[in-house]
Amino acid sequence: MPRPSFSTQLYALWILVAILCSLLTAAVWLMLSSALGERVADAKQQAVSTCTAVASRYDLSMQRPGEANIDLMHAVLDLVLIRKEGIEGGFWTSAPAPGAANGFLAYAFPTYEGSGIKRDIPEAETPLILRTLRNVADTGQLHADAVASGADAVIAVACPVPHHAGLLAWMLARARAPLGPYGQRAATFLAGVLAVIVLLALLLALTLRRWKRNLTRLEQSLAPDGRLEQNRQIGHLGERDLDHIVDALNRYVQRADRLQREANELGDKLAQAERFSALGKMAAQIAHEIRNPVGAMRLKAENALAGDAARREAALRTIIGQVGRVEAQLSSLLALTQPVIVRTQEVDLSGWLADVVRTHEASAENRRISLRVEVESCPTRPVFDSAQLARALDNLVVNALRHAPPGGNVTVRARAATLDDCKRLRLEVIDDGPGVSANERQRIFEPFVTGRPNGSGLGLAVVREIASVHGGRAWLAEEPDMTCFVIDIPWRPS
Repeated sequence: MPRPSFSTQLYALWILVAILCSLLTAAVWLMLSSALGERVADAKQQAVSTCTAVASRYDLSMQRPGEANIDLMHAVLDLVLIRKEGIEGGFWTSAPAPGAANGFLAYAFPTYEGSGIKRDIPEAETPLILRTLRNVADTGQLHADAVASGADAVIAVACPVPHHAGLLAWMLARARAPLGPYGQRAATFLAGVLAVIVLLALLLALTLRRWKRNLTRLEQSLAPDGRLEQNRQIGHLGERDLDHIVDALNRYVQRADRLQREANELGDKLAQAERFSALGKMAAQIAHEIRNPVGAMRLKAENALAGDAARREAALRTIIGQVGRVEAQLSSLLALTQPVIVRTQEVDLSGWLADVVRTHEASAENRRISLRVEVESCPTRPVFDSAQLARALDNLVVNALRHAPPGGNVTVRARAATLDDCKRLRLEVIDDGPGVSANERQRIFEPFVTGRPNGSGLGLAVVREIASVHGGRAWLAEEPDMTCFVIDIPWRPS
């Protein structure tokens, strides 16, 4: 399984960071909310128990029900609240009473952090206290109200005093943030840190997106059909790290282009050297092929000058034969070097092949070789240049008659064949001679390659050239007991 790309890994990391930030924010919020809720519940429970204790203690201490003893109220409040850290409270009456502003009779906050016992009712919480007291006065049941203020909460509890109509005790408690007096600041700081982390995650996402886009452009430039494969410069991407890679790739393109030009120059020089080598080899072969008959003609001419009429006549005949040999070699060379012009037409295969073979019957009889023709009947006539293909077939038949042993057999066969759903004409010249050695098979169609001392090495090269201009090819078939040269061309040229 292939590993994910670098950009994919970075995207996955960014998503993980975003998820962790979200989870952390939710966890902090839940922690603060749940902790504050628990503290509110605890503070409410303490306020309720304190209110009940104050009301009961006053009821037990007061001997004359229905009367209001302000000093006793303060004494009870100081005694009970001194053990209740952070709780303040007092007494309130719903009946009009002299000196009781808004019905408040007594108030105490013994654990106040200031100097002495606090005796003045908190003005900010007075509406909450009165609302709670009036609710209890109407229902006659204990009641508690809580009001959240930022990270803190204020709890007001009121309860009726037994056996004293219209007299209520009330308590005020505060639930602080779970992190102490600096909890709000800590929570704000933590929220700011989380906001910065989220902002950094967004910036990272934008950076990753830009990197992904630049990496995609770089990947397209490195694709099989990209700019690098076309030896073209890659433009800068705007990322310093990636631009270093782009510069290195551009230097590679420049170096590859320079090496390609040098390779082309060396290839041209090599091709030129090969052409000179081929020309030198061809010149040496031509000189060798012509020098031998010219030397023989010179020797015969010198003998004729020094001899009688009979020797002169014999010498002239030899000279004429050698001249014919030189002309044949030059004709083959011209046929190889000049372009072959093909003029195609429909050909009666049986009649044409019989005419080609008939010119070699006398030579076959002189060597006591059986020369046969085999033609496969076909409903349509092939189309080719009969003159050019006759030249090629003549070379193959002459070659077969030279290598077949006396009393041997040479067969010229023509048949239709199918290759890649295309109909083709296949001409085969078969003899039972010694064949071609393995080390010569790959080179026999090259010019000047021959296995005979007096051969020019141009006949098979002409055969290959004529087959090629017809859109086909010529080769030596792999036959164990015979030599079979094949010319294969399209039945009808496209």
